[in-house]
Amino acid sequence: MNKTEKGFKKGFTTGTCAQATAKAAAIMLSTGKKIERVEVKTPSGVKLNLELIDREVGEDFARCGIVKDAGSDPDVTHGAKIYAEVRFSNKKGVSIKGGKGVGIVTKRGLAVPVGEYAINPVPRRMIYQEVNKYVPQGKGAEIIISVPQGEELAKRTFNPRLGIVGGLSILGTTGIVEPKSVDAYKTALALLLNMARASGVKKVVLTPGHIGERFCKERLGLPDQAIVQMGDQAGFMLKQCVKKGIKEVLLAGHIGKLVKIAAGIFNTHSKFGDARLETIAAYAGLCGADPEVIKDILSQNLAEATVEILRKNGLLSCFDEIARKIVLRASEFVDNQLKISCILLSLKGEILGSEPKGESRNE
Repeated sequence: MNKTEKGFKKGFTTGTCAQATAKAAAIMLSTGKKIERVEVKTPSGVKLNLELIDREVGEDFARCGIVKDAGSDPDVTHGAKIYAEVRFSNKKGVSIKGGKGVGIVTKRGLAVPVGEYAINPVPRRMIYQEVNKYVPQGKGAEIIISVPQGEELAKRTFNPRLGIVGGLSILGTTGIVEPKSVDAYKTALALLLNMARASGVKKVVLTPGHIGERFCKERLGLPDQAIVQMGDQAGFMLKQCVKKGIKEVLLAGHIGKLVKIAAGIFNTHSKFGDARLETIAAYAGLCGADPEVIKDILSQNLAEATVEILRKNGLLSCFDEIARKIVLRASEFVDNQLKISCILLSLKGEILGSEPKGESRNE
């Protein structure tokens, strides 16, 4: 595969693998001969010549596979074997099904209807186009796509949260994998918002991780589909909420991540900036902390370590002020198109501060 401007190697999608193996199996079934490679044109127009594995030609079927190459992208499907089996039939038309390791959609909000195999529209279209060329006149074809490792690999993806059970999704809109794993992550996060809307959720919770998710489930009694773990992508997800017509958002989670929003940092990964201790120290000062307390806060390594310092000095109320600033910053970031609230938590799930105020906490 070609390389990007930054020298990273491009790869090809699971959709391209399915397209290529289906075409190759159709060729082998129509000719009765095994082939070693197959050429396909991806949806983006890139031509690939791919090596085939495990080629079989039977009396009424042909089957082969391709090893997925994700290039420089750290994709969990890199190295997975993706197979297609093709059978001609007397029933006109081409049907595409999933076999072992291909998931089934169980929740609304995805590109594939509930109950269907998770083979997305673009790969389906490419498979139809490729196989139709080789179906004998008056006949039809049945295509089965499988990924033997798929069920295990899917546990390391967003599929369980998206309601795709039993395996992987066959994906790809361009057919090519650009080495931008963050983009793929963002796409998956946006899908979770689609599913929240499709399930009728009115208020979405955006949380950096497990602490906020657990709190919202156990303390607030919120359903899974209302809660999205956004990781570091606070700004992206706030914008996506606006784009998808969501009106109300709760930001809930550990202070170590959310406090950065109060400082105007909307990608909370450390490489994009850090102002945790400085922000907490500033608000402690606003609430009356003396210089020694501020110095103590700034000498810590973790935001969590400031909690006991503030508690000891009767200054936990500063977290209410931080929560208020988070709401203000986040609202400004989306031009006040969302109704936003915030709950700040400790590692133990204790409520430290909130906006609007009113949540109980132990001073």
